[in-house]
Amino acid sequence: MDIGSTNTKSIRVYKSRGILELLDGDQSVRRFTCITGSDPGDKEREGDRRTPTGQFRVVYKNPKSQFFLSLGLDYPRIYDANRGLAHGLISYDVYCQLVRDIISGDMTCEAVQNRVWKTPLGGEIFIHGCADARRGTAGCVALNNPDMLYLYHQIPLGTRVEILP
Repeated sequence: MDIGSTNTKSIRVYKSRGILELLDGDQSVRRFTCITGSDPGDKEREGDRRTPTGQFRVVYKNPKSQFFLSLGLDYPRIYDANRGLAHGLISYDVYCQLVRDIISGDMTCEAVQNRVWKTPLGGEIFIHGCADARRGTAGCVALNNPDMLYLYHQIPLGTRVEILP
């Protein structure tokens, strides 16, 4: 399934600067203050409180999120599965299923999300609201609710998201 193929909008997150930028093509449309995982570095496993870095896509929009509104990202990726297998975080069977699901390209499917997002590599990485006065997240990117409301309505499925250190 090719989601969002004509979309020119994208998101860039600068973790170290606490900035989320909405782009249309190469042009910056708007910048928001954000918070990310409370521990520095790239995500490696479930519970490490790190936000992953790299290239992602929005694969799920949740209007009933416990964190106001949320945009789900397609983490983990093949790179993460390879790393997880090499470091013994996942078994070969889990690796094979994970790779099949990732290659299928159907991360909009709840069954695929449940398999991909529920491994020792961690998952359920979202851009969501409820940043409020918090210092960090469990690995997501969080905005204040008014900013999340604006972003949520600008972003279709398939939107590219780049998360930088």
